[in-house]
Amino acid sequence: MSRFLALVLGVVLYAAAAAQSERLVDPTRPPSAPDPARTDDAAPTAGPQLQSVLISPARRIAVISGQTVVQGGKYGDATVSEITESAVHLRYANRRQTLQLVPGIVKRDRRAGADSNSQGPSR
Repeated sequence: MSRFLALVLGVVLYAAAAAQSERLVDPTRPPSAPDPARTDDAAPTAGPQLQSVLISPARRIAVISGQTVVQGGKYGDATVSEITESAVHLRYANRRQTLQLVPGIVKRDRRAGADSNSQGPSR
């Protein structure tokens, strides 16, 4: 019987060690933030990265690549022309650039889809 308990204990300890070796991902880390567990020396994404937006009745502030900017202020050679809840619009001398807070996500108005399906419940 003691041999069986030793075997079970060994299996449990092995499983616990294997579970601890798995990498846990922080679900609150923004997609554009660097991964602290990353060990390769790959270059981060080129260009400015929108990291945070603060909008209040009195002011609009954004953090772009670690630099705090206000609407109408300067970020490098660009002027911050607009700060919205999900994007910052930069205006350079010869071009414009939009930085998305969460790249790849497009916000759509739900009401637009509701208008085309306004037939009501079927009876």
